[in-house]
Amino acid sequence: MQLLRQTFYFLRHGETEWNRRGLIQGRVNMPLNGTGLAQARAARELLAGAGIATICTSPLDRARLTAEIIAAGLHVPVREIANLGECRFGTCEGQPKGPWYDAWRRGETPPGAEKFALFLERALEGLNEALAAPGPVLIVAHGGIYWAIERFAGIARRDRVPNGVPLFHAPPPKPLLPWRRQQLAGFAA
Repeated sequence: MQLLRQTFYFLRHGETEWNRRGLIQGRVNMPLNGTGLAQARAARELLAGAGIATICTSPLDRARLTAEIIAAGLHVPVREIANLGECRFGTCEGQPKGPWYDAWRRGETPPGAEKFALFLERALEGLNEALAAPGPVLIVAHGGIYWAIERFAGIARRDRVPNGVPLFHAPPPKPLLPWRRQQLAGFAA
């Protein structure tokens, strides 16, 4: 399975207190903080001329509210896609990244967590469901969902996708080349 070859935008939800404190959220339903609300409004202004036709979002509150703030200014529908939800990290939710995190990516799954490989497959299904919607599509989701984009679009791994920063993606002219990723002007990553 591979990522559908469609132009799209990706936005990691606005900041939460746990983001600010460096804690893993996973499926914990954390609200946006003041910075996160401001990031969503700024992203809405920046995306105003992008021609977004559909916004697809994770069902988690932090992504859903970010998407709704943007949609209110763009006057486009918001579609919730369950498979765009962040990874379940089980007993490690609420903890900082530590040795467990790299071990999880290598296949050692913490109690109650999703297996890394299965999470990437689920995320790819959610991304492809989003990319099948009328476009251009804006996907509002999580840092973990972006790992699937990097993996299946052949984009070099980043340490962390910043909160609230719109990223434009275009498929390559030839299938074996990596996708093009571009940060929209006005944001510093």
